[in-house]
Amino acid sequence: MKPPPPPNPVSKEEAEAAVRTLIRWAGDDPAREGLIDTPARVARSYRELFAGYDECPREYLERTFEEVAGYDELVVLKDIPFVSACEHHMLPVVGKAHVGYLPNQRVVGISKLARVVQGFARRLQIQEKMTAEIALAIEEVLKPQGVGVVIEAEHSCMTLRGVNTRGTCLVTSSLKGVVRDDPRTREEFLKLARG
Repeated sequence: MKPPPPPNPVSKEEAEAAVRTLIRWAGDDPAREGLIDTPARVARSYRELFAGYDECPREYLERTFEEVAGYDELVVLKDIPFVSACEHHMLPVVGKAHVGYLPNQRVVGISKLARVVQGFARRLQIQEKMTAEIALAIEEVLKPQGVGVVIEAEHSCMTLRGVNTRGTCLVTSSLKGVVRDDPRTREEFLKLARG
């Protein structure tokens, strides 16, 4: 069991006051009828969007199953949807993850792979770090023969501002063990993740 998270050093009231300040900075009146409840809504939405700070995604991988009838091929869960937030602009990153591993006599429930993705996504992130964190957690906890993670995402910090390039997609990958080192296993994982 993990210890409870430390108490948040910032109160709900302080968070709401910060949102009111941003509304004024943007040029509007936080006391206006349409904005009066916005600070509370934003604080609640941030609590949900950043729920990953209150959990340890690795814990989802701890319960495994050894009765696999000799199964020794890749396990790939693809198209896991996620929403994260860019740590540079705090704007949404929306994408999907493809996660696979080559078991070493035990497997994990497939919903746990999705929970690991969500746990790391619900934090301020850069996609490269998130990709590496997911792969490392699976490698260290499950100790499989190999791990593969591919993430495809659209970054609002690039599509809604700055260069305004809607429709662009960043693809990152982290391959470990035989998924990286064995060309056939690598090709199979990437084909399953893309297909």
